[in-house]
Amino acid sequence: MRKLIFILSLQVIPLLWSGLVQAEWFAEEQEKMGTRVEIQLWSDDATVAAGLIAQGMAELDRIEELMSTYIPTSEMSRVNEKAYAEPQPVSAELFGLLETAIELSEATGGAFDISYDSVGQLYDFRAGKHPDAKQIEAQLENIDYHHIILDKAMQTVAFKTPGVRINLGGIAKGYAVEKVINLLREAGIEHALAAAGGDTRILGDRLGKPWIVGIRDPGKRDGIFTRMALNDEAISTSGDYERFFIEDGKRYHHILRPADGRPVEGVHSVSVIGPDGTLTDGLSTSLFVMGPEDGLKLLKQFPGYEALFVTNDNYYYSEGLAPD
Repeated sequence: MRKLIFILSLQVIPLLWSGLVQAEWFAEEQEKMGTRVEIQLWSDDATVAAGLIAQGMAELDRIEELMSTYIPTSEMSRVNEKAYAEPQPVSAELFGLLETAIELSEATGGAFDISYDSVGQLYDFRAGKHPDAKQIEAQLENIDYHHIILDKAMQTVAFKTPGVRINLGGIAKGYAVEKVINLLREAGIEHALAAAGGDTRILGDRLGKPWIVGIRDPGKRDGIFTRMALNDEAISTSGDYERFFIEDGKRYHHILRPADGRPVEGVHSVSVIGPDGTLTDGLSTSLFVMGPEDGLKLLKQFPGYEALFVTNDNYYYSEGLAPD
């Protein structure tokens, strides 16, 4: 059973055991997918390690080129541009992740909804701009996953109404790190870590000891709220500090309520731990929208997954994280 190691009262920050950092640990960091990504692995062959890290980075590039809404030539961009006019054929990989996203929308009662970008595209966090009430109202009806039609037999995606725009930002990074770890596992690696922003997937332990993963304190840029000892599982954190700006004392961040197209209030971060990075990513977004009470009730439907909420005035956690 996992336990919290409270040291202080979220992007995930891997914390290395200084005594175990040896020449056989190989690591590389790059900027991809709009964030910092990292791959670490244990190997007794430097050439093999370098090759596998390069393959892992190439896998992240491939997924970004397939699913990013910021790349005009991606399948996702084509779907957003043309899926209302006519059904768009897509790769089996993208279709599968879209199916997973819709299943999560059903399970969460719409708290997770990839059509949030119908309004989300109106926010510009770098420029510090947000839509006004009329702009949101004009697009709000387009946030509804029921507008997305998946035809499994034809492997196509279509939109029922114009103006719908989808975005896998709430699940794709978790999927990506899961794919990297699968690649390393199939190559015979037994100890590794892949991280992309707030999503981390761990393979095995750290040579007989757990990986110690720090969860960021939402109120302190370099602060740690708590640490967790993890083995062979994923952890995803959604936080209101990842992409945001403040205007007139109000925080505008990228995690929107599908119900009204506005940033969620009252929750600062949600971390979800479990065996699959795709699902920990999707659940961390979902639970952030739902809040602690409804979110912890939902989590009981997902055996093997645990969650930690940090809110305005408290923290909440699932039963499997309860301290002794």
